[in-house]
Amino acid sequence: MMMLFKPRKRRKQANNIQESGVALVTTLLLLMLLTALGLIMALTINSDMLINGYYGSYRSAYYAADSGLNIARQVLMNQSQAAIDLSPCTGWSSSSAAPCNTPPMASTTAATVLSYITSTYGSFTVLNTGQAAGSQKQSFEVVDTSGCTNAFTLASGYPMQQGNLNSLGQVTQYRYQFNYTLCVLGRAQGAQQVATSETGAFSFTVTAQTSSTTQTVVSFSAFGGFVNVYTPCSAPLVPGLMAGPMFTNGQWQFGNLGSQYIFTDPVGQANANFGYWFGGTCIQSPTPTYTRSGQTITPVFKGGYNLAQTPAPLPTDSYSQEWAVIDSKGTGEATSHPGNSDLAALKNITGTADTSSTSSGVFIPYACLPSGSSSCVNTMTGGGFMVEGNASVKLSTGTDSSSNPTQVYTITQGSTVTTITTNINANTTKVTSGSNTLNLAGVPENKVTGTTTPGTMLYVDGAITSLSGPGQGVAAIQDGSQITITASGNVNITGDVLYKKEPVTMDLNNTYVPANDSNQVLGIFTATGNIVLSSPYSNNNLQVDGSLAAIGQSCASNSCGFTVSGYINTFNNVGGQIQFNIFGANMSTENTYFDRRFTQRQGFAPPWFPSTKVSQSDVISAQAPAVGNGNFQRTSWRTCAGGSCTP
Repeated sequence: MMMLFKPRKRRKQANNIQESGVALVTTLLLLMLLTALGLIMALTINSDMLINGYYGSYRSAYYAADSGLNIARQVLMNQSQAAIDLSPCTGWSSSSAAPCNTPPMASTTAATVLSYITSTYGSFTVLNTGQAAGSQKQSFEVVDTSGCTNAFTLASGYPMQQGNLNSLGQVTQYRYQFNYTLCVLGRAQGAQQVATSETGAFSFTVTAQTSSTTQTVVSFSAFGGFVNVYTPCSAPLVPGLMAGPMFTNGQWQFGNLGSQYIFTDPVGQANANFGYWFGGTCIQSPTPTYTRSGQTITPVFKGGYNLAQTPAPLPTDSYSQEWAVIDSKGTGEATSHPGNSDLAALKNITGTADTSSTSSGVFIPYACLPSGSSSCVNTMTGGGFMVEGNASVKLSTGTDSSSNPTQVYTITQGSTVTTITTNINANTTKVTSGSNTLNLAGVPENKVTGTTTPGTMLYVDGAITSLSGPGQGVAAIQDGSQITITASGNVNITGDVLYKKEPVTMDLNNTYVPANDSNQVLGIFTATGNIVLSSPYSNNNLQVDGSLAAIGQSCASNSCGFTVSGYINTFNNVGGQIQFNIFGANMSTENTYFDRRFTQRQGFAPPWFPSTKVSQSDVISAQAPAVGNGNFQRTSWRTCAGGSCTP
């Protein structure tokens, strides 16, 4: 029996040995699997850490580059404004004062500032210093990179002279605009780098210091907009772009109309508060913006504003303009109409003299010179043309047979049409009416300044029933033509009246274009009537170039100003608008593009245009811009890989 159990015991031991081998293999396989999983996990975590580290360094370098751009841009502005020197502009109360007609910043400023930026930040500058000492160790460098070169230049046409001249004929304000390109490398704590580039522009106005209170005679053309009577809380202004100095002897008022008010130059008023309209509710406030019931009205004052200023006096009449036709001077401050003996210098196309009783006709100042000579020549002797009675006037450009430019005036009174053609190059004036023709030597001249220059006063002793050019978008004012049109009654503008070349850009910058300055200028003036606007075009738009004035002390009874006949969609004015009173207008948009030659060129204005007397302290502020205080505009920005800004 014992022998029978022994074989069985050996088989059990063999089975145990086999089972142990299987367990060992299984354990080894599990160990290998766990090891592989651990390695995979370690590699994954390490990859994630590397990727996160890379992007963390990239973002850190990006923020360093962006910070560098902000720093470099601000330093550009600070350094350029630090170069302002107002010392030549002081002492205006003395006749021996140094002139301020030289810009208060050297022409080399832009190059000097750029050199300062590239030398100061031409190597990596750390950002974690001073108050930022606890931040990451980032740095930036201003450096030319592939596809990007640092640049800093004064914009074309700048500096622009702004503001009115003081009593010594010195410029009071200059406006600067600088264009720039900045290339910045940002670097994180490690070696990661990010390149950024930015282009843009910034501008600011330099206002010279003054202590003078001398009143100065200033042409009303120096205003982009002027309103004598703007009663507080009477009506909101039509929104749009308003360029040039703006002033009212009343109160500027703004409505929540869905469009923006943009003033590019200084704004002034006699009232101590602005008016803000919210529906039918008007709020008066001295603040430049106002919020009510969640609605905000925010006019843009790019040139600043001044409240509670001294009112500007108005012209009394248009006597000087009437006299200018006769003597080319306007006889200074004329106090009465020309008499019969004075009007005798004016004759119509057949030689009949004008008189105070003449009710109709076109009269020209001319005489046969030399007087008494059998070979005398009919010669222009005055400053323009006198139209007795109501008339329509059409202006157009032309050329003679030698391709000389001409200015054409077509004057219609009933069935009588008179055409006057002036030719500055040939120095001739031709008058035709019906079958009659009158050829004159010379052209109308302006002798007010002491030097004789071409200048034409077209005086209508009545109402201008229609004033227009040849058609919409067609030039009406020839290069070199300097014209003022004056009426003793209303002036009805019934179509576009355009310069052949626009002297300023018709955009938000409203910059002077020297290449388009051909001494062309137009003024329209009535001291007793309204300027009535109407559009005959299918798009209901209208554009009138020149400085427009419906203003005079005699307007008190009928409140001269600008009115609209019918409806105007968009009214563009390249020049300025001066009016006695402000009226409600059936108009959607009104844009004034100020002719900056009226402030940039000393004494430049439409001939014999009305003027006012202002105190220097009322039209300028006695300070330079605060450092860093300017209008900034970024035009492009990009970030680039590998230290290169190649597109």
